[in-house]
Amino acid sequence: MSGGDAASGGSTAPSAPGSGGGETGSGAPVAKLSTLAMTGMVVGSMVGAGVFTLPGRFARETGVAGALIAWSIAGAGMLMLAFVFQLLAVRKPELDAGVYAYAKEGFGEYLGFFSGFGYWASACAGNTFYWVFIMSTLTGLGVGGLGAGDTPLAIALSSAGLWGFYLLVRRGVQGAAAINTIVTIAKIVPIVIFVLLCIFVFDPAAFAENWGGADYAGSLFEQVRGTMLVTVFVFLGVEGASVYSRHAKRREDVGRATVLGFLSVFAIFASVTIVSYGVMPMSEIAELAQPSMAGVLEHAVGPWGRWFVSAGLIVSVLGAYLAWSLMAAEVLSVAAEDRDMPRFLARTNRHGVPANAVLLTSIFVQLLLLALLLAGNALDLALDLTSALTLVPFLLAALYALKLVGSRPEPGQEPQARGIVRDRIVSAIAVVYTAFLLFAAGVQFVLLALVIYAPATILFAMARREQGRRVFSARELIIFAVSLLGAVAGIVAIVAGWITL
Repeated sequence: MSGGDAASGGSTAPSAPGSGGGETGSGAPVAKLSTLAMTGMVVGSMVGAGVFTLPGRFARETGVAGALIAWSIAGAGMLMLAFVFQLLAVRKPELDAGVYAYAKEGFGEYLGFFSGFGYWASACAGNTFYWVFIMSTLTGLGVGGLGAGDTPLAIALSSAGLWGFYLLVRRGVQGAAAINTIVTIAKIVPIVIFVLLCIFVFDPAAFAENWGGADYAGSLFEQVRGTMLVTVFVFLGVEGASVYSRHAKRREDVGRATVLGFLSVFAIFASVTIVSYGVMPMSEIAELAQPSMAGVLEHAVGPWGRWFVSAGLIVSVLGAYLAWSLMAAEVLSVAAEDRDMPRFLARTNRHGVPANAVLLTSIFVQLLLLALLLAGNALDLALDLTSALTLVPFLLAALYALKLVGSRPEPGQEPQARGIVRDRIVSAIAVVYTAFLLFAAGVQFVLLALVIYAPATILFAMARREQGRRVFSARELIIFAVSLLGAVAGIVAIVAGWITL
């Protein structure tokens, strides 16, 4: 998240959800964010750890040709999703908290709950990835005992950092956002310098040799499919402005910030991937320890390149961790305010922070860290699980947009009907793209996601009981049964060894 003081005349960061309705009861006014500040929030959320893994993750799957196709598909698909969030912000200005609110409005409370929880769980899995990645980076710098970020010592240090950030966020969003404003600027610099240095040492012969992919890459379709989850991961955050739409000065600023932030980050991500193929053979890039970007620059300019990238990575990851912690708590607390999650998640402390939502987020990240002790490749598992969990919220948002623009405009909204054909095309492409992502993720990660989704229904049941309502309607019971069957299938597959962690 980026602070509003960056471009709005010194205004403070947005207050936490529920302020005035929690322990404080202060009813303090909510500060408003400008377009530039919200664009910074999108960039700050998207540019995290994922960009530093791109050379290695792509080289394991595909060559230059496949990478260009993959980025074209991912760029077009995610741009359509960005446009979806833009048109929803304009057409449904009363809906706040982005992905959660859109799913609820379009498909009912239970699927809205699933969307909100899935988005939150995805943020938690991403934060878990960040800690593992930091430890892996320190290993590359010569720190012993941390392995690939999944050793007992690494998990212990990650846990200490996790609870340190918990204490920071509890002290108030304003201070945390001010730190992240500085971090957002600082972390872009090493990435841009990496691209420029790689262009300087670019070897056309190596680039040509890497064009079609190595022998292990498989067919071009399989190459492209293999990169899809990592592209989802690096683009997470494109919806960041939508999540905080209630804090925008003007509703149209949400869409502008989303598209501007996306285009800026897309140029960075694609450049980092493509220029790496001109530095060394893809088979060697594929064997680099993560962060592979550090290994590529070390090959290009010497040992200082690894230190330079590693320092930028740690700054970038810590900033992104802060942004995602705030967004995760925002989604939980707003869902609680809307009575789709238990009331205790909406309570705020004297700093206006949804303390219980932040605490639950930290506890879940801690559990995921402990679970990674059993994983064969903790880094890739955390990254892919993050992507898989967010696909359902993205798909529901795209489906809601298609449903919205496919219906007749409501009375008083006729002016919004202009450009309806364009909006229908955008929404349809976004639906097809997110459905393809579910296919690309494969059965393994869909089942793993359901293992996390289904038990979360306990929170939904608690909320319904608080209101004296039946837990499920007939339709909701069917959805729950399907998710529960998927979760059981996932657990059986893990126990039987059909799915390996």
